[in-house]
Amino acid sequence: MSLDKPYLDVPGTTIFDADQSRKGYWLNQFCMSLMKAENRQRFLADQRAYLDEWPMTEAQKQAVLARDLNRCIGEGGNIYFLAKLGATHGKSFQQMAGSMTGMTEEEYRDMMIAGGRSAEGNRHAGEDGNAQPQHQPQGSAAKPGF
Repeated sequence: MSLDKPYLDVPGTTIFDADQSRKGYWLNQFCMSLMKAENRQRFLADQRAYLDEWPMTEAQKQAVLARDLNRCIGEGGNIYFLAKLGATHGKSFQQMAGSMTGMTEEEYRDMMIAGGRSAEGNRHAGEDGNAQPQHQPQGSAAKPGF
């Protein structure tokens, strides 16, 4: 019996629930390994070889290699664990968040200072708000990755 998940209808949002947690367990463990300097060095020296030490799916590994945080989240990654991946590449959380919205760091910062996105038109899939898929990416940094 599957649980009712009304939150799956929120546009542009992947909720980190129990299913996502199970799906991303090894991806998130990999990210946590980057807390140690020696692991960061090993990862940066040969990213594919380091990823192959982890029992992650190929889709998870490809998302990491592409530095595509939205794909990583779709593959079960938790943004708080993924922050370690960004930091390993010298990126701030603000830079990472900007890359996830198709915005530059400055565009993302300015949007947040101005109050963030409006909830109007963004409460359910199919509405016409600025978080809806038909309006992505929104900024000038159109390609995924940081």
